Amino acid sequence: MSAIKHPFVTEKATYHIEDNNKLQFIVDINATKDQIKREIEELYNIPIISVNTMITMKGKKKAIVTFEGDTTASELASKLGIF
Repeated sequence: MSAIKHPFVTEKATYHIEDNNKLQFIVDINATKDQIKREIEELYNIPIISVNTMITMKGKKKAIVTFEGDTTASELASKLGIF
């Protein structure tokens, strides 16, 4: 079972990519922060500083992932087709 479902893209999420080096993902409701961090690091070979999670109003779980480096989130967003 994969913890990561898909990237979450909104205007605010795009702001976080550009200014805060963060990407947002919709993740499995039962996924832990450690599982999310490990899976993203393995999939994309990118070091992560932190993972914050929240349950949305629609009953989905969103993870906000902060990456090391200055442009890591924007580079990954380009690879994922977000930009």
